[in-house]
Amino acid sequence: MPRLSADAPVIHPDCEISNSTFGAYVEIGKGSRVANTAFGDYSYCDRYADIANARIGKFSNIAAFSRIGATDHPLDTAACHHFLYRSDDYWDDATRDADFFAHRMSRLAHIGHDTWIGAGAMIKPDVTLGHGAVVAAGAVVTKDVAPYTIVAGTPARPLHLRQPPEIADRLIALAWWDWPHATLRDRLQDFRKLSAGAFLEKYET
Repeated sequence: MPRLSADAPVIHPDCEISNSTFGAYVEIGKGSRVANTAFGDYSYCDRYADIANARIGKFSNIAAFSRIGATDHPLDTAACHHFLYRSDDYWDDATRDADFFAHRMSRLAHIGHDTWIGAGAMIKPDVTLGHGAVVAAGAVVTKDVAPYTIVAGTPARPLHLRQPPEIADRLIALAWWDWPHATLRDRLQDFRKLSAGAFLEKYET
């Protein structure tokens, strides 16, 4: 029997999961924290990932110790400490700042299909990774990343393209990530052996 299934995600020990949904064949690594996030089919995160306020596409590869949607503190007020918004942790007669939390949850990170986020990388709120994008280990992504672009550094900057633009456009149009599970299995050897260009030539209609 396969280890992963369409019926329920594999969630490893010591995870903290809240207000999140998971597609088919999803895996959440040991000790990860996932909040207000939707995982698309076949996506996974490795150990101790911290993911909040995100929409993850299909077939996303999220390495260990990465952080997506890292939450911010207020910077335009007299203090930036969380006693401003987690006030009930400090006083019996104070409530949490609901408006602050609502604003924080609204600032979504969007991760495209067939993406790879390297170990220890950080994706800031309101950032979109295009389909096929790759983020190098340890990078801090503060701006949108174009499809099939590899970025690295702090702040992250483009290194080079994963695929030429004409191939990238064709892969996005092919949208193989929407193929049924059985079709993926039938074409597994071609995924393994063919170049992206040859794969497109075989399966474009």
